Amino acid sequence: MKTIKGPGIFLAQFLGDQAPFNDLKSICKWAKGLGYAGVQIPTWATSYFDLQKAAESKTYADEIKGLVNGYGLEITELSTHLQGQLVAVNPAYDALFDGFAPAEYHNNPKARTEWAIQQVKYAAKASQNLGLGASATFSGALLWHTVYPWPQRPAGLVETGFKELAARWLPILNYYDECGVDVCYGIHPGEDLHDGISYEMFLQKVDNHSRACLLYDPSHFVLQCLDYLAYIDNYHERIRMFHVKDAEFNPTGKQGVYGGYQNWIDRAGRFRSLGDGQVDFKSIFSKLSAYDFNGWAVLEWECAIKHPEDGAREGAEFIKDHIIRVTERAFDDFAATGIDENLNKKIIGII
Repeated sequence: MKTIKGPGIFLAQFLGDQAPFNDLKSICKWAKGLGYAGVQIPTWATSYFDLQKAAESKTYADEIKGLVNGYGLEITELSTHLQGQLVAVNPAYDALFDGFAPAEYHNNPKARTEWAIQQVKYAAKASQNLGLGASATFSGALLWHTVYPWPQRPAGLVETGFKELAARWLPILNYYDECGVDVCYGIHPGEDLHDGISYEMFLQKVDNHSRACLLYDPSHFVLQCLDYLAYIDNYHERIRMFHVKDAEFNPTGKQGVYGGYQNWIDRAGRFRSLGDGQVDFKSIFSKLSAYDFNGWAVLEWECAIKHPEDGAREGAEFIKDHIIRVTERAFDDFAATGIDENLNKKIIGII
């Protein structure tokens, strides 16, 4: 077994215009001061990190790595959540998702998709240059507007949708394979890959590609009423990344999973700061450790109530307290009798 690395922190929710959140140096110093050991870098924030330059220049990648290491931190992974979302966008969402791309690609879905694919590929090469083995992203969605269909879905619609999704991602997965990097999909409502079954459907279409892996985040499964512990049993061989994020689901006589179009604070399902929700993290850390998860425990802070800086401060200690330093020997080794084949045969009655 391996001891999970951490604590790490996903920087996306903390970026801002004010110090210490306005540049990579300052935010690394802040994260280290809270007790974090690693930072996960969102690649769409160009003022912090130049993704294309990191892909094309090993020197620049080394400089970024050196900067982060200089604060006693490691880069855990790169994230292309926003760009990955744009690899596959149903036209119904074009106006909403244009904001994820530079202005020159707005109102031009074809060009926007090409830009997104190139961005995700840059993340593969940048990860390789940084010495990273996995990168986080979203799958995008062509079918999400039909997830709870009325009228019923036309025959073959899902098959056609996943065939197209796979056609867009397979060349990307192959490029990641060339770079020696895993693509870790955030399994998330709003994506065509939003639960285990949809992931399996995609996996089948990409010929069980070895690089089509998973970012495990239990919070999204709490909100779907999915068994997030059994999920680890089912998919542990594909889990390469771990977002430590809490959530709660408190249905009422007025609303449930879909939330009644309410803001986060008023929904039955809400993301919470670590320890404030319902996720059984002790069991999660135990399962991941037992299954030899060889990655980082990374805080993704999202909470409708608590201040982010308090969530970050508390999150570092929460993750530290849950990381299990795995044992190197069995607890009953003191009673071992050694290897004696004749004794073994005698015990089972064959001599």
